[in-house]
Amino acid sequence: MPLLVHRAPPRPPVTQHRTWLAAASGLGALLVVGTWLAASRPPSQAPAPSVSGPADIVALGRLLPHSRILAIAPPAGAGDARIAELPVQEGSRVAAGEVLAVLDSAPVLRAALAAAEAEVAARQAALDQTRVAVAAARQEARAALTRAEAALPILRRDLDRAIDLQARGAATPQVLGQRRLAYDQAVQEAARASAQLQRQDAPDPDEQVDVRLARRTLDSALAARDRAAAELDRATVRAPAAGTVLTLHARPGERPGAEGILSFGTLDDMIAEIEVHEDQTARLRPGATVTLTAPALAEPLRGRLATVGREVLRQTLTDPSPAAATDARVLRAVVALDAASTAAAARLVNLQVTARIAAAP
Repeated sequence: MPLLVHRAPPRPPVTQHRTWLAAASGLGALLVVGTWLAASRPPSQAPAPSVSGPADIVALGRLLPHSRILAIAPPAGAGDARIAELPVQEGSRVAAGEVLAVLDSAPVLRAALAAAEAEVAARQAALDQTRVAVAAARQEARAALTRAEAALPILRRDLDRAIDLQARGAATPQVLGQRRLAYDQAVQEAARASAQLQRQDAPDPDEQVDVRLARRTLDSALAARDRAAAELDRATVRAPAAGTVLTLHARPGERPGAEGILSFGTLDDMIAEIEVHEDQTARLRPGATVTLTAPALAEPLRGRLATVGREVLRQTLTDPSPAAATDARVLRAVVALDAASTAAAARLVNLQVTARIAAAP
């Protein structure tokens, strides 16, 4: 018969058994210590419940002059004129009406203005000459009428005497005819002198027909001169108000493009124009404090919410994050900056900033 051999079951490794025992002992110790600490903590050290107010509204904006950035363009009708003179530079502060640029059409327009002014002088001289001539003609007409009226009674008596003599046979028909002809000529001369005097005479000397025509001609020349002056003025671009030249978009010899000649703004009063998402506008309140930050700013700018727009528009400012919304609907609000922030913002016009607005509860 075969010999049967009984084998004992294999024992687990001693190392693994010891590891489990150590872990179980450590966990038990931690539980005991945690229970003792919780029981021994005084009531005053218990964590207080968190109380949070309304979250601030965060929106994007940009720094702008209160007058906004003006694009100074050539006047209407400048055509293909180019810039001849550009007496300003970027950063130049100018007064209202100061020359910003002169177009190359200015020399031709100056010549046209000089010709118009010469025409005005000629028409003025013609008017003065007409006034003198009318005054002299008026005096001559009055003298002629006086002579004619003085001769009429004499010639009438001569005619009547000739008629009487011819009736008594003491005068020939030829003598009667001569007397009648002389009288008729005197009557016509008096009528002509009277008509001439009426033409030259008027209650207002400037309303005499020849003078009035000369005055109308002068008015036409004056209108042409004013038109030439206006054309020349359009060849000179002037500052609409006191402010600062921000960016030059064209140089002498170039034709201004769609951006105009230069960008212009009044930097003494800076604002921030921010775009607030339409869902957050109900929490805005005028006068709320606003903090503006940007990597380019050495320290945050501060101001207060001045106005909130009434029209929902499409956003124009976007966050550089790839996940940022690019087609949101927003309301535009204006933040009035304090004096210190205005001075800092004036050096970074059009800078994009992040606005944090204290929301209404």
